[in-house]
This record gives sequence, C-alpha cells and structure tokens, in this order.
Amino acid sequence: MTTTRIRWQVRAPRATVYRLLLDAEAVRQWMVPTGMTSEVHEFDAREGGVYRISLTYDEPTGTGKTTAQTDTFHGHFARLVPDEQVVQIVEFETDDPAMRGEQTITYTLTDIEGGTEIDAVHAGLPDGVAPEDNELGYRMSLTKLATLAETGTVG
Repeated sequence: MTTTRIRWQVRAPRATVYRLLLDAEAVRQWMVPTGMTSEVHEFDAREGGVYRISLTYDEPTGTGKTTAQTDTFHGHFARLVPDEQVVQIVEFETDDPAMRGEQTITYTLTDIEGGTEIDAVHAGLPDGVAPEDNELGYRMSLTKLATLAETGTVG
C-alpha cells in the first residue's frame, strides 16, 4: 500500500474550496480524471454520511476496476472540520484482490496569500493501482477543482 500526497494552490477562499469538496454536483464535475465521466449515485455530505460514485472511461479500455469500463467506489465522510479538513474512507467495488482495501483521502485547507493551499493525501492505495497513475488522476482532478473554485466552471 502506498500514499500519494499533493499540495495544490487555489486562488479562492477556503470556504469555497471546502464547499466544493462536499457538493455532489461539484464533485461530479471535478473528481474525475480527463477521459472519464462521473456519476454520483449517493452523496450524504455530513460526518458519517455515505457516498457512492462511478467513473466510466470515455473510450473502451478494459482496465476498469469494477467492470471493463467503470471504476465504482463507495465510502463515508470520517471527519469534517468546516473550511479546514475533509477526511474520507473509500473502497473500490471490485472482485480483484489487488484493488481491494480501505483507503483514506484527506484534504487539509490552509490560507495562503491570494487563496488556499490544499494538502491532498490519498493513503492506503491498493497494490493494483500504480502510484504514478493515481498521482496523474489526482492532479487532473485537483486542476478541475481549482478551475471550478476560481471561475465557477470546470471549463
């Protein structure tokens, strides 16, 4: 199990970034790597609340974790500190033992000049996920989150 950690700067207030971390429609827009589409099946944005999301590849790949084209995952919000931190426990829905296991995703928000720094940590990455692929997807998503926070649209 490995960990991906990325620090990302957003030209928007912490309150805006925090809101976008917990808004189902915003999550559908930003928490999806380029080349995939997102469907939010369930999203209860409160401490202890659960969520379930599917990411589907736009082009046939055969590399999905849940089906040949789709990665579905579910989880819950373990800790919410308004405008400061979101901690999620997440797990892929898969039959592949190399993709199983609970993962912890933590977003910590701090003020910086002109906006917010996000310290994004994805811990407990399953052995079947290449760390470089996870980092690339994470960076794509954080770029979309920053654009949404700064402009009100993903693009």
